[in-house]
Amino acid sequence: MLAEFDLIRRYFMSSQEASAASNGVTLGCGDDATLLLPQAGQQLVVSVDTSVVDVHFPREASAFAVGHRALAVALSDLAAMGATSRWCLMALTLDQRQFTNDEATHAWLTDYARGFHTLCQQHATTLVGGDVTSGALSIGVTVMGELPVGEALTRSGAQAGDLIAVTGALGGGAGGLALWQQGERDLAHPLLSRYLLPQPRLAAGLALRDLATAALDISDGLLADLAHIRDASQVGAVIALDALPLADALESSLGREAALKAALSGGDDYELLVTLGADDVAEAQQRLAPLGLSLTVIGHCSEALGVTASGQSELSRYVSGYAGWQHFSGEAP
Repeated sequence: MLAEFDLIRRYFMSSQEASAASNGVTLGCGDDATLLLPQAGQQLVVSVDTSVVDVHFPREASAFAVGHRALAVALSDLAAMGATSRWCLMALTLDQRQFTNDEATHAWLTDYARGFHTLCQQHATTLVGGDVTSGALSIGVTVMGELPVGEALTRSGAQAGDLIAVTGALGGGAGGLALWQQGERDLAHPLLSRYLLPQPRLAAGLALRDLATAALDISDGLLADLAHIRDASQVGAVIALDALPLADALESSLGREAALKAALSGGDDYELLVTLGADDVAEAQQRLAPLGLSLTVIGHCSEALGVTASGQSELSRYVSGYAGWQHFSGEAP
């Protein structure tokens, strides 16, 4: 197997060198640290995300999907703030025991780097440094973006009377995981694609930046993430269960009730959850239309704290009693 610095140069540096100089990188990969030049009048937006094998992605997932997913879930945090992505750092902990020889190592790293770099190129994001070490497979990705001073979307701006809306469709991440556990391996399946190849909604975040009153991305599930907006903004929420936009093939794969639960609490959707005034919904939908992305109103903010549901009465108590995903227990209490 290649030495650490040879591995970095071979798989992660060469494809990024051309874009570095044109993307505000005054000193990129290869030194002790990188030097970056933000644009005048812009705030730097920084977030970090860790992906661990058999926790965030299956051990048997394709290397391309692992590379794509590790970056996508980190970029999703920039989307939630309404930021433009510019740079990223990647720390790869590689389990050498999974490879039988150098050829297998090369094949995995080539596909992993292709998945990571392809998404970098799609979102004008330059890999500017990182680390490679040996151990249980995990990937830490730090993303850096920009937005005009004072224009960041946060969780704390929602007010009673604001409408609650989501981009795209929900439940696909959980549905894809369920199919994977049943043996499905075709990444062309719409649910498996939603799970292993999520799409960060950066363009949507930019489009909604001056309309949304609060925003975040749906990573731990609609109800768990809505609770963050409720807590930060000190509002309640009323959710219309019949209005939830379900991912393609979700209901036919899981059944109606399980599909709704996947949309409410399954997680791994990486759509944007936003609040906005009723008068701004049509404008927001028009802005997202050229992106091929829907915006669906699923409820409204209320003065009474807590969350309640309308429609589908058999799940109403589930909604009001849901406490959210807990990373260290692995389940909602």
